[in-house]
Amino acid sequence: MLTNVAVIAFDGVAPFELGILCEAFGIDRTDDGVPPIDFAVCAEDDRPLRTSMGFTMQAAHGLDRLAEADLIGIPAIKEVDASDAVLDAIRAAHDRGARLMSVCSGSFVLGQAGLLDGIECTTHWMHTERLQRLFPLAKVIPEVLYVDAGQIVTGAGSAAGLDAALHIWRQEYGAAVANVVARRAVVPPYRDGGQAQYIARAVPDCDADTLRPLLTWILENLGADHSVEALAKRALMSPRTFARRFREETGTTPHHWVTRQRVAAAEELLERTEQPVEWIASEVGFGNAATLRHHFVRVRGVSPQIYRRQFAC
Repeated sequence: MLTNVAVIAFDGVAPFELGILCEAFGIDRTDDGVPPIDFAVCAEDDRPLRTSMGFTMQAAHGLDRLAEADLIGIPAIKEVDASDAVLDAIRAAHDRGARLMSVCSGSFVLGQAGLLDGIECTTHWMHTERLQRLFPLAKVIPEVLYVDAGQIVTGAGSAAGLDAALHIWRQEYGAAVANVVARRAVVPPYRDGGQAQYIARAVPDCDADTLRPLLTWILENLGADHSVEALAKRALMSPRTFARRFREETGTTPHHWVTRQRVAAAEELLERTEQPVEWIASEVGFGNAATLRHHFVRVRGVSPQIYRRQFAC
């Protein structure tokens, strides 16, 4: 049962993410029926710590406090280069069975400690590719708000740390207690979807030397027939040769690539217009609202209607 939580602070710590851990586990809510938590913020020594926002802070406890914690929180850090003492303390806590929870780029500290190999994890969507590149044995999942891999819980960008923390409260004490914590923090106890809905639309990036003019045409004519046969004919290739060349130059299939571009175009129309979903589906080439909804949920994790409510200009 969760009764003791310690959070590690270090030079370059992000104060918002540190504050999320303090909000989630450091506030006394016993008057509302929430079990008490023995909470502490720890650091390698008693020197003032420089935060990522330029001001300094000082922790009241040393790393030895981690030895008694059931859960150890690791907030975001601007430049990920944790000291050997911090990494050793994290590894020791892991070895004795303590649970570890990172927020945002705090997952890089777990990777630096060698604890992400072979497990599913996440971080802020802006950093998922870098996390995977630096720690290739990790199984990085970009589109979720948090990942619970058992002993290690990784939260996505910034406020998703609260989603991860509420998940831990639910596991330890049930939904009623988690709901009290959420209500006090003035956040929903559970958010629909994942962080995929917040990922900025990326410009298609590939080495498509031969097919680049065709890809540009597809983006300008998303409502057209983009079957392999139709696209192969426009590219003056056989369907088999075209499919092989497309994968070589883009890294994916024509269907997957076109679907992603149609979803991205639908996002922009949902954000910037008040047109009905049926019209948007036709405009971007999905044909009907049901097909758009199916692909939109698969890519972004929420329905077009929920996306529009959250992001409409």
